[in-house]
Amino acid sequence: MDFIFMLTRNDQTVTDCLALCDLIRPLKLAHIGFKDVGVDLDTLHRLMGKIRQMGASTYMEVVSTTPEACLTSAKAAVALGVEHLLGGTEVDATLEVIRGTGIRYYPFPGTPVGHPTQLGGTSAQVEAQCRSFMAKGCAGADLLAYRATEDEPLNLIAAARRGLGHGRLIVAGSIDSAARIASVAQKGADAFTIGSAVFNGAYAPNKGSTLSQLADVMADCARIG
Repeated sequence: MDFIFMLTRNDQTVTDCLALCDLIRPLKLAHIGFKDVGVDLDTLHRLMGKIRQMGASTYMEVVSTTPEACLTSAKAAVALGVEHLLGGTEVDATLEVIRGTGIRYYPFPGTPVGHPTQLGGTSAQVEAQCRSFMAKGCAGADLLAYRATEDEPLNLIAAARRGLGHGRLIVAGSIDSAARIASVAQKGADAFTIGSAVFNGAYAPNKGSTLSQLADVMADCARIG
């Protein structure tokens, strides 16, 4: 299962993201992402350059809440040249914006609300939406399972897995322990994201550095498989 390290805290890209890339370079992380809020577009262009130099795959997660803002974010993803676009709910319009670019899109199933985002919706809704995403040509889905307000997180993961078939299931938001990584893996997730839990020190509470937190996440991910 892939670990996607998000350079984000409280659903925003951290303002020292460029310096953090230099700090984490020795870890050789394979997947690194950021949000479309928190820093300006020029900083995101520079950030993309650093992530590419590190040899990692690039991810941008949309947390915009209006249809217009979601499409603006999709256009920014095209301008930045990200490989993977996560989130948003304007599926048809977003697919049109990224058509021909090679960007792989993973929308939010369920009903995302607010910022930091919470997730409404039932397992049945999530499964149906994920089937629809795949029929439309999406690469998979970005599921905020542990932000759920109406159903159990693991139920939502299982439902998304059924709906996506062979599509890629990314579980994002509030994963802060080895137990949660193991749970999402057991339910069929292909990848998970962690951001705030590393920066807050929540993943490994007895360790003080970002590098130590990340090393523990990587070790747990390798152990769980």
